[in-house]
This record gives sequence, C-alpha cells and structure tokens, in this order.
Amino acid sequence: MVILGAQMKNTNNNQFTHLKIHTQYSICEGAIKIIDLKDFCKKNKIHAIGLSDTKNLCGALEFAENISKVGTQPIIGSQINFKFQDQIGILPIIANNFEGYKSIIGLSSKSYLENKTTDEPHCSFQELLNIKSGITILSGSFRGLIGNLFAKNLLTEIDEVLKLIKDVFKDKFYLEIQRHNDVGEKLFEEFLLNKSNDLAIPLIATHEVFYLDKDMHEAHDALICIGEKTYVNEKKRRKYSDQHYLKSSEQMIEIFSDLPEALENNFNFPYKCSYKPKPSLPILPNIRTSKDIDVDQELINLATKGMKEKFNKYVFKQNSDQENKKNLNIYNKRLLHEFNIIKEMRYSGYFLIVSDYIKWAKNNNIPVGPGRGSGAGSLIAWSLSITDIDPIKFNLIFERFLNPDRISMPDFDIDFCEEKRDLVFSYLKKKYGNGVAHIITFGKLKARMAIRDIGRVLGLSYGFVDSISKMIPFDPSRPLGLQECINREPRIQDMISKDSRVRKLMDLSLKLEGLNRNIATHAAGVVIAEKNLSETVPLYKDFSSDLLLPATQFDMYSAENAGLIKFDLLGLNTLTIISKTRTLLKAKNIDLDINTINFEDKKVFELLSSGHTVGLFQLESSGMREALMQMKPNRLEDIIALVALYRPGPMSNISIYNDCKHKKKEPDYLHPKLKEILEPTYGVIIYQEQVMQIAQILSGFTAGEADILRRAMGKKKRAELEKQKQRFIEGALKNGIQKDVADYIFQKIEPFAEYGFNKSHAAAYAVIAYQTAFLKTHHPKEFFAASMSTELGNQAKLSEFYEELKRLNIEIQRPCINSCFAEFKSTDKKFYYALGAIKSVGFEAINQIVKEREINGQFKSLDNFINRVDPKNINKLQLEGLVKAGAFDSLENNRKEFYDNIPNIILASKSVFENKINNQINLFNESNQTKKSLNKNNIKKDWLFEERLSKEFEAIGFFISDHPINEYKEVFDIYKIQNFNSFMISSKNEAILAATIMKIQEKKTRDGNPFAIVKFSDLGGVFELFLFSEILEKSRNILKEGKSFLITVLKDLSNQNNRFKRISVRKLASLNEISEQSIPNITFEIEKLENLRNFSNLISKEGNTNVKIIIKNNSKNLIFELSKKRKINPKILKSLKNEPYLKRINI
Repeated sequence: MVILGAQMKNTNNNQFTHLKIHTQYSICEGAIKIIDLKDFCKKNKIHAIGLSDTKNLCGALEFAENISKVGTQPIIGSQINFKFQDQIGILPIIANNFEGYKSIIGLSSKSYLENKTTDEPHCSFQELLNIKSGITILSGSFRGLIGNLFAKNLLTEIDEVLKLIKDVFKDKFYLEIQRHNDVGEKLFEEFLLNKSNDLAIPLIATHEVFYLDKDMHEAHDALICIGEKTYVNEKKRRKYSDQHYLKSSEQMIEIFSDLPEALENNFNFPYKCSYKPKPSLPILPNIRTSKDIDVDQELINLATKGMKEKFNKYVFKQNSDQENKKNLNIYNKRLLHEFNIIKEMRYSGYFLIVSDYIKWAKNNNIPVGPGRGSGAGSLIAWSLSITDIDPIKFNLIFERFLNPDRISMPDFDIDFCEEKRDLVFSYLKKKYGNGVAHIITFGKLKARMAIRDIGRVLGLSYGFVDSISKMIPFDPSRPLGLQECINREPRIQDMISKDSRVRKLMDLSLKLEGLNRNIATHAAGVVIAEKNLSETVPLYKDFSSDLLLPATQFDMYSAENAGLIKFDLLGLNTLTIISKTRTLLKAKNIDLDINTINFEDKKVFELLSSGHTVGLFQLESSGMREALMQMKPNRLEDIIALVALYRPGPMSNISIYNDCKHKKKEPDYLHPKLKEILEPTYGVIIYQEQVMQIAQILSGFTAGEADILRRAMGKKKRAELEKQKQRFIEGALKNGIQKDVADYIFQKIEPFAEYGFNKSHAAAYAVIAYQTAFLKTHHPKEFFAASMSTELGNQAKLSEFYEELKRLNIEIQRPCINSCFAEFKSTDKKFYYALGAIKSVGFEAINQIVKEREINGQFKSLDNFINRVDPKNINKLQLEGLVKAGAFDSLENNRKEFYDNIPNIILASKSVFENKINNQINLFNESNQTKKSLNKNNIKKDWLFEERLSKEFEAIGFFISDHPINEYKEVFDIYKIQNFNSFMISSKNEAILAATIMKIQEKKTRDGNPFAIVKFSDLGGVFELFLFSEILEKSRNILKEGKSFLITVLKDLSNQNNRFKRISVRKLASLNEISEQSIPNITFEIEKLENLRNFSNLISKEGNTNVKIIIKNNSKNLIFELSKKRKINPKILKSLKNEPYLKRINI
C-alpha cells in the first residue's frame, strides 16, 4: 500500500481531518448548520475541516468564511455525479488551489446546465479527466460511482475507472476507507484494499459526517425519508448506521489504527490544500454599447437628455418662465451632484443596465411600476426612466439610496406586470447570455412544515398531523420557533404528555427544524456579470421548472459576498390589474393613459375618505380603511403619509397627523428651523428622509453623514449612537442652537428613526394606490373585472370583491354555462361571474368550452352540451365544480340529479366523440340521450336548501344564489337579530348578529395567548371579528367554515383607539342548534274553529313550550291554553307558517 507525504513533518499533531462534512446544503442528507459547525470547531480547536456537500457548492463561501474565522482551515470540495458508460454515481472532488476551485465550480455548474435529460444532474466522466490538475479525487463511499459498479459486480469497469483517474491525477487520487458499520461497507473495504495493492493507489481514511451529535441519528433517518418521500418503517430504503456523527480525532485514530498509512495520508492532506473562497468587493458590470464610449460619459449624456424631456413634459407647463429658469437650475445642480457620487462609486454601469431593460420593457408595452425603495429618490433614475417619481417635487433625498459611506451597495427594486415579467428575463438572457442568472433560495423545515413532513414519514394519519400543525400559528411577519409554539400552546403540551406518538413527533421536529428542505429560486432577483457567470460562481438549473435563467448556487448573502450585484425584477399584480383594466377600456374605445390622470380628483378623494377601498393597492385592510375615514385625505401627500404611517410603530402618530390636519391640534415643529421640513406632515416625523434633513439643517451634517445617523438610530447600536449624538449636538451648537435644545430634539427624533419609513418607497406606492382608486372611481366594472380575473384561484379575495360589487349595486350574473366566460367580464348592464374562478375548473378547459359556445351558439340542452364539447375539456372534478356552483341550472335545474350522473355524462361525451371520429351516426335522439345520461327513469330529489348552499360554498368559496342564514329567519324575530352594518351605525352598544363563517385565521398575541380573526357573512355583507382566547377556547370545536352562528357582540367604548378591540364578542352559538331549541312561550292565532283539529295534530308532540291558541270564530275570540307543553322550535315553526289558516304568531 502506498503512503504519500510520510516524509513530511506532521505539525498537525496527528489530528484527524474530517474531509467529508455534509452540511444542510446536502439537501435532505446533511443535518449540520454551518454556524453550529463553526462553534464546534472553535470549542474543539479543530485544525482543518473539509466541506463535501452532495451535488452542489451552495455552502462553499459561507463555510470558508465562518470556519476560517475561528482559526480552522477550510477545505473546499463537493460530491459530483459522473456518468461512466451507462452508470451514474458520485465522486468526491477537493480543491487544492484556486484553479482547482474554478474547475469544481465549472463541473458543478455543467452537471446542471448541460444535462437536459431526466437523469440526475451529472457530468460525463471524460469532463473529469479533462481537468488534469488543481484537484484531488477520492474514490467515494460504497454508495458512490465505484461502489455502484462494485454492487453490480462490474469489476472490469472499476479497473478501467481507477486506471483512468490514476493516469491523469497521479498522486492526487486516493481510495477512501470508511468504517461506519453500514451494511455492505466491510466487503467494499476489502475490495479497495486489494485494489490499492494491485494498482499502487494510496489509501486515505475518511468519515461521512451528516450530523454533529450521535443523538441526531433517528432525526437524520427521518430527514432521509423526507428527501426520498418514503417512510421510516419501510424496509427497502436507504439507511445509515448511527455512526455518522462528527467523531473526535482520538476516536477516528482508534478506528483506523490498523491502517497507519490511511491515517497518515489523512493527517497530511490539509498541506495539499492552499485555497479558500473569499468575499469580494462588488464587481460592477459595464453596459454593453455599440460605441466605444466611457460609461460615465454615456450616463451623463443620457441623464441630461432625459432630464430635459421630463422637465419640459412635467415641470415646465406648470410654472412661469422665471420659475422655470430657477427650477431648471435646481434640477441641473441636483443632476450633477448625483452624477459625481455615482461616478465616484463606479455605479454608472449599474444605472445604465437598469435603465436599458426598463426602457425596453416600456417600449414593448410591459407595465413598469413608478419606483420602489430608496432608488425613487434619484433624479438621474427619473431622468433615465428607471422611476416615474420626480424626487425634487416630492422632496426625496438621493443619499438615502447611494452615498460613499454606505457599507452595502444598494439596488433598484423594479416592479413589472406579473404576467409579462418573463419577457424581461428573456431580453436579459438574449443580451447578456451566460452572464445573467437568478439567485437560489432554500425552503426551510419551519415549525409547521417540520410537523407535517415528519408526521408523514412516521406514518401518522394526515388528519391527525394536520390537526397538530394547525395549532402552530402561521404569521410570516412574526414567525415563532417550534419550541416557543409548544411553550405557548397548552393543547400541544397536553398531547405530548399523553401520547408517545406526539412526543416523538415533536422531538424529531425540534431537532430538524430550520434545516434546508428543498431548493427553490428567487424568481425576482437576478445577478448580471460581464463574463460567463459559471467562471465566478457555481450555477444551478431545475429543468422541471419553467424558469428561463439558471440560478446561482450561492444564496443572496453569499452571491453578494462573492461580488455579484443583484437586480430585483419584481412581479406586482396591481400593474397587471391596471394593464388589464386599460385593455378592457380600450375595447370600449376609451384610451386611458394612467400616468397622466388627474392626481387632484375630488371624486377619488371622496372614495378614499369613505373607507370603501376594497381592491385598492395598499389601502384595503380594515385598519387602513378606518385610518382613511379619520384622515379624509384631499391630496396625494396624505396618501404618501398614510402608506408610511401604517407600519409597525406608534399608531398614535396617525391620530396626531389627523388632528393637526383637521386643526383640532397645533403641530409641534420642535424648532422654528424645522418647520419647513415638518409642515407637510403636520409636525409628525414620518419619513427617514426627515430625520436626515433635520441633521443637515440643525447640525450641518452632509447627506451621507445624515444617512449614517439614520442607520445608527435604526440599528440602536449604543456606542455608534452616542458618537452620532455628540456630533449632532456639536453641530447644533455651531449653528447657534443651545445644547439642551439640541439634546431634546435628538431625544425626540431618535425613536422616529426606528419607525420612520422610506418616503421614496411610500411616494411610489402611493401613486399606484391612487391610480387604482382612480380606476375604481371612474371605471368600477372594468376595474373589478380585471382585479377578479387576476385572482381566479383566490376565493377569499373574490368573496370581498363580490360583496363590494353588491354594495355598488352592480348586477352580477351568477355562474352560467350559457352566459359567463372563463374570466370576469362586464357589459354596460351586467357583470359576468368567471367560470374559471370555480374550484377545480381548469381555466384552459373552460375557455375552450366558452369558445365553442361563442362560435356555435348557446347550449340548448344537456344533450346538446354533450354532443358539442370535446371530452378532453371535461372531467369529473370540473363538472362537479360547475354543477355545485349552479352553472348548469339553465340546462338542468336538479343539481343533485346532474351531480350523481356525472360519470354517465362523461361516458356519453366520450362515446359521442368516438362516433364522430369513426363517422358513425348517433342513433339516439336528444331526449333519449339525455334520459340515458341522467338516468331519468329514477329521478331523485334535488339537494335541500342547506346542502345546496353548502355545495355552492365548496365550489365558489362564498354564497351567491342565497344565504344560509335565510334558513333560520324564524330565529331572527325571537332574538331581535341585527346585521353588522346596522349595528355599527346604530347607537346601541350591544346586539345579537346572525352570520356564517367564511374564513378562520388563528394567531397568537405577543404574550402567547391565542386569538382568531374570523370573517363572517350576514345579509348585509362581510365583516371581521376578533375572537380572543376565552371565547376561542370555548368555541374552537364548533368553529367551521360554512357554519352559521348567533353572535352576541358589544361595542368596547373604552378601546376606541384600538381597532382590534372595538367590537367584543361575548358569546357564540350555533344557529342550527338554536333552531332546534324549544321556544318557552308561544301564541298562535288561527281562523275558524274547524281548523283546530288539524292544527292540534301538527303540534301534538310533547315538549317544553307553553302554547296558547286564539281562534277567530265569527265575531268572537276563543282562547285556549294547552295543559301539556308541546315541542315547538324555530324549525317546526317554519313548517307551521305554511298553513293558510294561521294568521299570527306571537313569541
């Protein structure tokens, strides 16, 4: 056996080097977080450690950064699939130097980019042999390429592989000996030992490490099952021994004590590696132009030209010549100031690239947002058409976006129409070729996901696991860890103590929580480089997805650390809505330019002030509606302020703004010099830009220094904050402001810096919000048709829109196969519900059916429908959805009859279609065909009222033909039911409502108490109520979507300022149960004595109701009080009301 490096002096104190670390980037295989590995290395004084993730280099930079920080040498490698003849398997490769690292990047990228087959990502074996230097090859475990060949007894092929690698890589090729006690490992070891002797290939001792601690074995086994979509109790699956933890050097030396040469080669291996990937400064790409021109000159030329065009179009017309001359000077000065900073920071290329693809999009009718983020504060961005916001008009600061003191480089976040954004990616691909890519992301095993995945692999029933996972609050804005969820949820604690299955589920979930579960792509983020990206970073491609571009294997953090500049091309659904609305208007010969609408339209501000903002961008939440009603906005600046104010932070700022706006309170400007800054917001510090301006005016800060102050306040770093405070006070003293005044102002602005919002972003989004308000005000039908057509699969949202259409008295055509379309449409008279919005109805399929109707006329009967529709466009689920929604009522109004015969209808359709293909004549006439399809010889009763509506709810997500609580109208008089809207405007503080649950969302307060946001529907509309812990705990088991309740509510007068507690729910009771409860006392008034016997038979059952009967007989009233109590409840009462002689009922 061959020993290499034995002559080298071992200064590593014979420490075993773990070269085969599998971090969480070995998806569903490795269970090691790099941050935990870093702590392990620090604690155990590890000299060197090697990364060997399977099929990727995703963690290479993060690994190198973290491990080297604690004095441990990082060794970078990867396990890549190679195809030898018809066999695919893994070979571990390790980088010895920079060239070797680049070679591994290339191979890793090629394994994805050049492999378009259904095989696993791989490279050809020849591509490995083409490398020749800079890397070390290991033979891999018995699960690798050579192990696969060995398992199939392909010994000749093994010899060929080993000889080819040895011939190319010489002493940079080792046969790995591993001892984990895995099944089949010992036999493979004996084979390798023989091959080492036969072929003079050196041995090396290695150890596949999947987790840090031995007690992770069972959890790791579950992780493997998650990745392979199998179960832990399945016998024929991949299994590992419990020895794959990170063992100490002493343990490894003992394990391989009989193979000193394999150990020696392991000890010396770190000396062969002299490279680690390092973070890089931003590498700014240059714009490619046909001219040989400097990018800085190109930028100033285009910006100057663009600024003149914008100035003449938007500024010049509004002012006098003298003002225009003054303004032009201001604009030119600002332009030059921004250009100097951009040039100094070598950011010209970035501006030109963004401007290039935005102009391309606008020229190709792809809607682009007015701006987003701090980039909207740039005049050059406005001049280049990157943004549509004039920063001088809105008093925005460029340095909030870019200044020489920024630590991280900013980027432009650009919104594009959701449906056309892929066209922009196609353009970038065409222009930059292999220099552009998306950014990879990783789906995590978060609390809920961990419970669901691990519950599945443990073999627990779906319903059981689902019920547990729903106890975990889902709040993306404030996610809780699983342990915190358990601590806050007594129901889970109780299940853990009583049920061993739940105990095991939670134990494994806690161990695996937070690990990477799957690879995804940041669909909005792209990086652009001047050269082939795969020479800089490893790339990934998922051929099962429809993404046009590959993705970096580095996530956003590592990609930026590698020097790549990110460009965000975000999809904004609202831009699609605006675009679709304009298209619908164009069909009616209305050509609307959304960018030139009147931004001072009184009708628009009346709509906003009314709070009827369903469908409006950023303004439709219940809290925002309430804030608008209080604010009564009358200028765009108010909308900008509200977009910024309605964020996490002191909500009292909204009421202060409103009170000062309506002159109920005097604004506090803190200091006379600050009046100009704070006057537009009535003394309230709302924007980060205001904090920066205060520092500039009072203390002489430059814009860049002011941005540092803003960031220091936001991050609350005490040392930096004290330094900035001292600088602020010193500057204020130089400007003649007393120290105590300066100190007071600093104390006042400090908390606002934390909550202050970016005005550039708020202004851009306020513009879009106003545009949607304008469309809703002047073109509501087209606006809602567009809005609802972009939300075909979101039934909760469609429910809100539907209620708003009813409020606007817009006539709605219920789903109908003969009237409606695949999308939502409107005419001057009607609004047509979309058939494509019905659950389980595929858009493309229903679109084909609608086209058939439009070409050949309405369907005259069910048989006519069967004869005309291609069977590939109908299936069982689709027809069920259409029937439940009532779409076939014009052809067959017995929904149950149709529903039960759907299999026969599908068979009939296929038969007709096959006959057409075979040119056969159908011998059945229409009536016989329908009779056969619907089995008319055995006609069934239609669904009853409640079941009919329940099916409708399943298909549509809300009630469209009737309302469930109409079934319980007898209860209304008994309990004096009000609808919610009437109660809100009445002077009453308490009421009983009758409503049906549309949606339930359970959450936790900061203190861990459960509460639910429940969306209800009554005869007056849709409303939300908060159920707090006491009521929720009592009612949780009966709270089901589609069920109807009596709700006792109280206006909480002590909490008028708290929008979440204004209406308190005191009691919930099932309407169905109440309808079966006895009425205590009742009086019936009937006509004529001869009806008494018949009526007596109807109420013959004994019960708990005292009954009086008044009979009008001739001119006399006969009064009877029954000696025995009868069974009278609202359900029975409903049936009694049908009796013609019953004239009056008193309860």
